[in-house]
Amino acid sequence: MRLAIRHVTRYRFDHPLAHGLQRLRLTPKETHGQSISAWSMELEGVRVEVEHDDHNNNHVTLISVVPGATDVVITCTGVVDTADRAGVVGPHTGRLPLWVFTCQSPLTRPGARLKALVSAVEREHGRTDALGLLHALSDTVHATVAYAPGHTDAATAAEEALGAGKGVCQDHAHIFIGAARALGIPARYVSGYLMMNDRIDQEAGHAWAEAHVDGLGWVGFDVSNGISPDARYVRVASGRDYAEAAPVTGISFGGGQSTLAVSLAVEQQAVQQ
Repeated sequence: MRLAIRHVTRYRFDHPLAHGLQRLRLTPKETHGQSISAWSMELEGVRVEVEHDDHNNNHVTLISVVPGATDVVITCTGVVDTADRAGVVGPHTGRLPLWVFTCQSPLTRPGARLKALVSAVEREHGRTDALGLLHALSDTVHATVAYAPGHTDAATAAEEALGAGKGVCQDHAHIFIGAARALGIPARYVSGYLMMNDRIDQEAGHAWAEAHVDGLGWVGFDVSNGISPDARYVRVASGRDYAEAAPVTGISFGGGQSTLAVSLAVEQQAVQQ
């Protein structure tokens, strides 16, 4: 499937900025089942300082705000070719050893509620079939935590979202990852895009989880939609949790209050024969 993407992030500040730095993870990865036909990034109010691939093999662009700017606009456009691999990404690669993804992070660390959920899933399904156990875990999280925007944010940890019983794709991914790691299964967070069946324009990107299964490698689980990623998904960045895969992070000085506006369009594009 060929997917055309346009992603615009706009920051508007009340007063001119004195200084600002932002780390962008907005360039999709070349991975199994995914190739980049075209990708470009246009910047307003900022300039590129350096680009590199980080320890998770994410392409990172570090930008600085032009002093005195009141608007920062990041526009990404591109075309990505994808294939349906039933969620299977493939063998582990990169600079980090696999065991790193069995270690909990601040956003995934289990408390009493998450530990109880893990115990319940393990009692019911056992450990003999790792893939089946992970699908059961995904189904349990999906049934336990309702998809409800506006109740959590980027700093909400898995245990907190599980206690509230509501959250968004980021929360579903963190709960699944924390639970999988508690079971001794390597797991990681993925940020990216999803082509919706009922609309082109969206308000934000998407997030899901991947777990490592012997004999298959990394396998994706989109808890929010109750499926494994297919050809409608575009992987952009991955990490131990949201903090390592966030599309945009940064700091700024001056500028007063700021507003953020995001627009995203993902649609299928015809492939010329």
